[in-house]
Amino acid sequence: MLDGSSQSSRTLRDVSSLLAAGLIKAEDAPSLERVGGRYAIAVTPAVAALIDRSDPKDPIAAQYLPHIEELVTRPDEAADPTGDGPHSPVRGVVHRYPDRALLLPTLACAVYCRFCFRRDQVGPEGGTLTETELDAALSYIAATPAIREVILTGGDPLILSARRLADLLRRLAAISHVETVRVHSRVPLADPARITDALTAALTAGPPLWLLLHVNHAREISAPALAALDRLRCRGIPLLAQTVLLAGVNDGPEALEALFRALIRARVKPHYLHLLDPAPGTARFRVPLARARALHAGLRGRLPGHAIPTLVLDIPGGFGKVEANAPRLFPSPDIGFVVIDPKGEAHILPPGVAAETESG
Repeated sequence: MLDGSSQSSRTLRDVSSLLAAGLIKAEDAPSLERVGGRYAIAVTPAVAALIDRSDPKDPIAAQYLPHIEELVTRPDEAADPTGDGPHSPVRGVVHRYPDRALLLPTLACAVYCRFCFRRDQVGPEGGTLTETELDAALSYIAATPAIREVILTGGDPLILSARRLADLLRRLAAISHVETVRVHSRVPLADPARITDALTAALTAGPPLWLLLHVNHAREISAPALAALDRLRCRGIPLLAQTVLLAGVNDGPEALEALFRALIRARVKPHYLHLLDPAPGTARFRVPLARARALHAGLRGRLPGHAIPTLVLDIPGGFGKVEANAPRLFPSPDIGFVVIDPKGEAHILPPGVAAETESG
């Protein structure tokens, strides 16, 4: 069961609602209807309040409002860019690394990011795992003693009701080899009213739990979001953050510094800075690889060490996540960039991720 509380009933879910809210232009509406027909739209009141309607390049709007270029799929883009499919033994589970597994209890989100690497899967129709599907997913985890951490993602697990979330975490606690749980979510920032006392209590019902926020711009850390983070912290829940490096959103030293300083002020540890996954219709967000590496290196002189996340790349095809720097990633004459996966095997990066990205 999804949680219908907070502001979700007033979330903007279609082009006509965006137009009525003054978030898009009337002349763009017909083309954006086509985008909305393919990819889900959801803009919460909390997010809408952060958008500067007078700025055509507003970094919050860029993340959440549909864009006609989403209908253009480049040859190097894929519906499953991180290769989850081959690593999914049962519905709702992705088991790529021996010691940890993803559990996707729902494919619905409070908001839908325009660069999401699961954009062909998520949406209100994605739904929640049925009881039978959830039983099968938990049975797989229980039967696989190598799994020591379960990562709840999706979709966004924090749109589940407190009752359902607590029940899920209790069932994970009953699996003796599951030592920790990590929850990935945008909800504390995108719909902070959802972070109720009941929900924070639910998060303490299972194994030791870490919450990893998805955040890409300092303005997302609003006063209501800070209050939600405080409610989580009061329950003893440690907070991490991951960021996607996005052209037009945060691809500058000032924007990154402002974001990571805002996070440590909020007592949230910046964990990952992701290179963009090549999902369909996301090319406008790409940052050249050389620029990404230079931006990350430049943080060392601007921020304390605990405020600097690790720059990472998910190797296309499902080969895992690695640091996007030497010795894992390096140029090779004639073939472009080579990346070494967690098993020590070498892969040539596709042009859209490496060579084309270098030239912009």
